Amino acid sequence: MTGRSGKVTPPRGLAVSVRTARGRSAASQRWLARQLNDPYVAAAKQQGWRSRAAFKLLELDDRFHLIRPGVRVVDLGAAPGGWTQVAARRGAAQVVAVDLLPMEHVAGATVLQGDFTDAGMPHRLSEALGGKADLVLSDMAPNTTGHTGTDHLRIMALAEAALAFALEVLAEGGGFVTKVFQGGAERQVLETLKQHFAVVRHAKPPASRKESSELYVVATGFRN
Repeated sequence: MTGRSGKVTPPRGLAVSVRTARGRSAASQRWLARQLNDPYVAAAKQQGWRSRAAFKLLELDDRFHLIRPGVRVVDLGAAPGGWTQVAARRGAAQVVAVDLLPMEHVAGATVLQGDFTDAGMPHRLSEALGGKADLVLSDMAPNTTGHTGTDHLRIMALAEAALAFALEVLAEGGGFVTKVFQGGAERQVLETLKQHFAVVRHAKPPASRKESSELYVVATGFRN
């Protein structure tokens, strides 16, 4: 169950097992079993969120008060739209979701299909928002290879690209949230963040799986 805060109380009960493994790889069986037994997956379905990831942003927002009435929000790599839903439902004045993939409309949001690194995207975004953004969100992650070092470098490349975009489109005093993996390659990103934001913090919301190495960097007080 969840309240206004978005916090989840995991339902009690017996674990659900995968009834048949026919035609499934071992990795597929593990993923399906995890999904069937994940209280956040169940809660997302019950409450109409498009993904369990919505609870990560709900928990980050409860802690850092990122989404305030009247703010203009950009959600990078938004599909399937869980974070976009949270921003819209929590009172943002404007929400623009950007993704390479087509995405179903989200009430209270504008969806732009395209590559956020394209030269023309900041202009498209400014037109959709009616000005600068107050908050840029990125829950993007690459397809993992299983090799820790490679996966870390890939996600840091996405974080760097998202940060470069945020520095171009954010209004003074704005905020930026991006996913990273635990490791040593994020130092350069953190140094850039500290140059441009008043406060930079790390967080691992409860909805982030314990076995995952993902963290979120939350930067506030943008200064150009």
